[in-house]
Amino acid sequence: MPDRGNISNIRLKMKKDTQRHKGPRTQAPEQNPEERRKNFQEVSLGYTPAMAQLEASRCIQCKKPKCVIGCPVRVAIPDFLKQVAKGDFLGAARTVKNSNALPAVTGRVCPQEDQCEKHCVIGIKGEPLAIGKLERFVADYERLHQKAETIETAPPTGKRIAIIGAGPAGLTAAADLAKLGHEVVIFEALHKPGGVLFYGIPEFRLPKEILEAELDYLKRLGIEIQVNYVIGKIKTLDELQEDGFDAIFIGTGAGLPYFLDIPGENLNGVYSANEFLTRINLMHAWEFPVFDTPLHHHKTFVVIGGGNTALDAARTALRLPTTEKVMLVYRRSREELPARLEEIKHAEEEGIEFHYLASPLEIKGTNGWVSEIVCQKMELGEPDTSGRKHPQPVENSAFPLKTDAVIIALGSGVNPLIAKSASDLQTDSHGHIELADPDINLTSRPGVFAGGDIVTGAATVISAMGAGKKAAQGIHHYVMKVKKTLI
Repeated sequence: MPDRGNISNIRLKMKKDTQRHKGPRTQAPEQNPEERRKNFQEVSLGYTPAMAQLEASRCIQCKKPKCVIGCPVRVAIPDFLKQVAKGDFLGAARTVKNSNALPAVTGRVCPQEDQCEKHCVIGIKGEPLAIGKLERFVADYERLHQKAETIETAPPTGKRIAIIGAGPAGLTAAADLAKLGHEVVIFEALHKPGGVLFYGIPEFRLPKEILEAELDYLKRLGIEIQVNYVIGKIKTLDELQEDGFDAIFIGTGAGLPYFLDIPGENLNGVYSANEFLTRINLMHAWEFPVFDTPLHHHKTFVVIGGGNTALDAARTALRLPTTEKVMLVYRRSREELPARLEEIKHAEEEGIEFHYLASPLEIKGTNGWVSEIVCQKMELGEPDTSGRKHPQPVENSAFPLKTDAVIIALGSGVNPLIAKSASDLQTDSHGHIELADPDINLTSRPGVFAGGDIVTGAATVISAMGAGKKAAQGIHHYVMKVKKTLI
């Protein structure tokens, strides 16, 4: 843990608020691995004000900041960092929120190392600036010190916009459109808004109270959120337009899990990561018996996959009260793991057992319940279309792993419900909505826009938010100018 007193002394010795600190990256304190593997509290404890100022003062204020180009929602990163370095934390939070409606979320779950921080100039010869940790800090500081700030919006336009899906894309589009003066209604199929933010990301990475606070900000923008409302069943796109909505945005994500298609997948104790994390996150399974969630008390888990969802599922399973062991099986090597490096590091520290270069062949059971999973060893061949070396099976290399639960985290596809209810909505062979104009996220149907995983397939939270922002601009132009010429 950083020496907070030493950091305070360094800050006090600065001759000017804007003086650049040339030291190493400021590390945020974290829970001890032995403690955190037994609870669902946040792993990272975040910066103190002194730490935040010290880290922000490392920014060299580039004239052409590449970090902004690397940010899908184009946050004015140098501007907010300069405010943090000066101690203007509330001003910094407002600067971030000009572009990002969910900074406390993205500061925690956004893969900054592949986006803004990847382009940080000081990262060429050293460690890049901790942009994500600072974004989280200013958002948390604002929530704790200014709970009801005045939100400025444009005068009402009289236009009504329907948003289908309360995930990252839909929430971002809704916020931007509300700021532009439009009346916005979000229709969410589940009983809690947030999409993957609420049911897919565990409490120790994104506390629900943090997400609730971000959603409260959107509600104060005047956005109406209707939950338990399945578009495609309760109402169709035609009926929404007949109800007087001037434009529609579809941001329903990709929530249908992929499976292995191997023997034994129908045994009790086999879960998709979507189902497992939903039971934990929305139904409070970790608080049994206070919440009597229908989740069997397993002792050993095997998780199949190597993405962030697989790591989330493995680390969640580890924290359940009856769990003794969690193993993760991935068909490539550690170097090819697509999950965030921070999440891999945390999982290793917490005691997750990794089985690299292995792939499942069969799940076996006893009396209808999982008893083991048979895997085979793999070796890496030539790179495939993803750019990573393609795994190939090693002959006669099968081996068993004893377990009473298997979680499959191999990605997910889209729900075809909306597309099936609108024959003029073009989709590709996988069910993703095709865009007629990608520059504004317009679909083949006039007045209907789409963005996020429903278009691209499963991707990151921040990329979905970027799609929501792009669509909001397209919708604004459509309802204010284009639609008038069509009447």
